[in-house]
Amino acid sequence: MLKRTLTAFAFGGSVVACLLAHEISAVIIIAVLSGLCAFEFYTMLRADAKLPNEFIGTTAAALYPLCLFVFGINGVLLLTTAFALVVLVWYVYDMHARITDVAVTFFGALYTGFLLMSLVAIRGAVDGFWGGVLALAVVLSVWANDVFAFLIGSRFGKHKMAPRISPAKSWEGFIAGMIASVAIWCLVPLIPGVELPWVWAVVAGIVCGWIGILGDLMESRIKRSTGHKDSGTLLPGHGGFLDRCDSLLLVAATAFLLLHVAGVFAA
Repeated sequence: MLKRTLTAFAFGGSVVACLLAHEISAVIIIAVLSGLCAFEFYTMLRADAKLPNEFIGTTAAALYPLCLFVFGINGVLLLTTAFALVVLVWYVYDMHARITDVAVTFFGALYTGFLLMSLVAIRGAVDGFWGGVLALAVVLSVWANDVFAFLIGSRFGKHKMAPRISPAKSWEGFIAGMIASVAIWCLVPLIPGVELPWVWAVVAGIVCGWIGILGDLMESRIKRSTGHKDSGTLLPGHGGFLDRCDSLLLVAATAFLLLHVAGVFAA
């Protein structure tokens, strides 16, 4: 438990500090997390008789947040095009590569870097420090969801949510996590520069809470199909980076869409 707690503080503290400090530090930590999550994803898929190109996929995943920050959406389009071409060239010249390996390589970078780069856009929606607070609020909504779902689920959980995919998940924990997610999102309209109606904040909290659970279940299914308990071992007591970011990947993209529809990026 001590090792788990120290790891949580080190990991969480690093993310919080980088998001709040500056746009550049935020982009760097998001790019690093994208690359690490992608690498762990490819490593797990190799146990399922897949042969993805980890170098190409991990590089693309790490470059997505950087390209969005430096070149905008045109940079993302150029990177995606170049990524697809490079993967296809690799497939043509590597006689051991199969079309399923191409699909896994491409999907891995999109699943990690492409989705997580949404945090870069959210960080830039508001100038300066408060942009970091907005991005941090999205991250905190995921963490609060996870923590309260675990605490309430482990204590009071009796009705299993998806026993064949993740036996520890319960509907009691799900409800507790949703409430925590909504509570964090209800603080977002208080952030200077963010014009978000309270009703929309509640809707965003509910949607992101549900999507966060979906992201967790998705990674659980990947681990179950590949025979892994954890995605990696780099975070003592917590498994791998993908284990810690599985919900955030989908929530970041969903939050970006919800904030965009609400007009936050146009404000």
